Parts: sequence; C-alpha cells; structure tokens
Amino acid sequence: MAYHNDLGKIGEELAAQFLLREGYEILERNFVYDKAEIDIITQKDKGEIVVVEVKTRNSAAFGNPQEFVSKSKIKLLVKAAHEYVISRNLNVEVRFDIIAVLKNKKDESIEHFENAFYHF
Repeated sequence: MAYHNDLGKIGEELAAQFLLREGYEILERNFVYDKAEIDIITQKDKGEIVVVEVKTRNSAAFGNPQEFVSKSKIKLLVKAAHEYVISRNLNVEVRFDIIAVLKNKKDESIEHFENAFYHF
C-alpha cells in the first residue's frame, strides 16, 4: 500500500479514537455508495447522525488538511449520506464534520470542525 494510503488509514483511526473519547458512538466506517465513501458515520445525540470526512497530512506546508475537501467531494458525501439515511429508514438530521489530522514523526494534532459544510 502506498504511503499516503497508510497515512490516511492512520488518520482515520486517530479520528475514530478521538470521536470515541468525545462521547460519540461509531455507527459505521468506510461506508461506500456508488463513487462516494464516508470515512466515519457517528452519533452523539439521538435524532442526528454525523458524517465525518477525515483529512490527514504529514505537513501543513501546502495548506491545512481541511482545505482539501473539494466541492465535488462534498457532493459525493451528501449523496452517500442520503443513501445511508434512506437505506436504513432513519428519521434523523445529518451534520457534516471534518476532522483534520496532522501526523508525522515529530507532531500529531487533531482538529474537529463541526458543521464544516452544509448540504444543498
């Protein structure tokens, strides 16, 4: 597996552990629908699920991780979230968060952006 894939998996695991510490329940990881993948689907409060996009970088030299969530990625996340809710017959609100992970040999940081973007 390529280094960036390994780093992405490490970042997703760090994000999942962070969410668990913050009181979230992990409902699903790596949910795939069509061409879209949701990294983590979680819940803290009844009536709302949280779709989490994890972005991991080993340096912020070219920008912060959260800046790499494109408009096309947002559209795919919304599509996959819609399918998740419909296929499970859920009656919930959906919130979209980003967890930005910076991880290298010296540093490790996690930043959680709640309501990072809104569906349209």
